[in-house]
Amino acid sequence: MSSPGDLEDQLWLVRHGETEWSLSGQHTSTTDLPMTASGEAGARTLAPLLAEFDFTQVLTSPRQRARRTAELAGFPDAEPDEDLVEWSYGDYEGLTTPQIQESVPGWSIWSHPSPGGETAAEVSERLDRVVARARAAEGKTLVFAHGHSLRALAARWLEVDVAEGRHFALDTSTISVLGVDRGTPVVRRWNVQP
Repeated sequence: MSSPGDLEDQLWLVRHGETEWSLSGQHTSTTDLPMTASGEAGARTLAPLLAEFDFTQVLTSPRQRARRTAELAGFPDAEPDEDLVEWSYGDYEGLTTPQIQESVPGWSIWSHPSPGGETAAEVSERLDRVVARARAAEGKTLVFAHGHSLRALAARWLEVDVAEGRHFALDTSTISVLGVDRGTPVVRRWNVQP
């Protein structure tokens, strides 16, 4: 049986709707792409489900794909938070994993550096601030952000290394819920499509 606080202390994650680059598998961090028409439609499907819940705070990455997802999902006043931006890929921005692996066999964001981009330690540091902010809110926090950053955020909520985010596949326009069970951080729902 969960304690009463366990059901309230939750971090809800929404990955933004589809963009041309998320569709093609290109790494997108600082490039501020709009969503496709399909991505906007997917974002709209989130609204009915999210409207059923009360959130203590709603945050969004400042990138337009996340802000627009928040707006279409019913949260036009979501607060931009730089800590929610996507993992910076540096020189690999716009490339696909197979393209990167042509010169760096076996490359993965989870296990290899991205020249000119963020280190795992830097990503962990900023996502730890998001976790602290959510835990201090004493209620449900809703965030709109990006694939790799949300997967890394889930790892930090669970108090494990960001590299463990590799175990959490995450599609566009999905909802995931992190929570607490008897004092232990847990995954309550993952990669749910409305």
